[in-house]
Formats: sequence, structure tokens, C-alpha cells
Amino acid sequence: MAALEGIGLPLLLLAFLYLLLIRPQQRRRREQQRLLSSLAVGDLIVTIGGLHGEVVALDAEAVDLGITYDEDDAPDVVVRFERSAVARRLEPAAGDAASDDGAGDEGARA
Repeated sequence: MAALEGIGLPLLLLAFLYLLLIRPQQRRRREQQRLLSSLAVGDLIVTIGGLHGEVVALDAEAVDLGITYDEDDAPDVVVRFERSAVARRLEPAAGDAASDDGAGDEGARA
């Protein structure tokens, strides 16, 4: 009985750590995998470095982002990133505030 009481506190601590640290991290990892697998051409995304752009091409390992556009609405500058560098997908909005900061022309395309 005494051995059972001595092991109870460490087990309670492990359960607490699992609920607060491990489980949320697993959930974030699953959500990131879903995001990466659901990317499509035309999606507006942000990379982990903060670069905003539109997906212009995809393959199994990389994403090509158009970050500036010419007057014919064709990508003028295209950069290639690993899929794992994608942080999040942006939802296009009618009054996109990102175009007001001079960060790029993708706000006008949304």
C-alpha cells in the first residue's frame, strides 16, 4: 500500500504534463499536416519567415509563391519554399489591410 502511495504523485505529475504539453503539441502537428496537404494553387499563405504570397505551383516537397505581379496579373517574382515553411493560410478579405503596409501586391489580388 505504501509503494502505491509513493508512485501516485509521479503518475499524477506525468498525467498533468501529458495533458498540458504533449497532447496540444500533437494536435498542432496534425493541424499543420492537414494544412500542408490541403494547399492548392491560388491560396494566399504566410511562411514561417513572414513572407506573404500566393501559391502558383506545388509539388510533393515544395511550394512556389508569387510575391509580386506585373500589369498582366502574372507572377513577376516567384520564390520556392519547402512545404514545411508554410505557417498558415490567409483568408481573402474585401478590405485587405496587408496591401496598405506596402508589403506586396498580393493584397490587390484577394
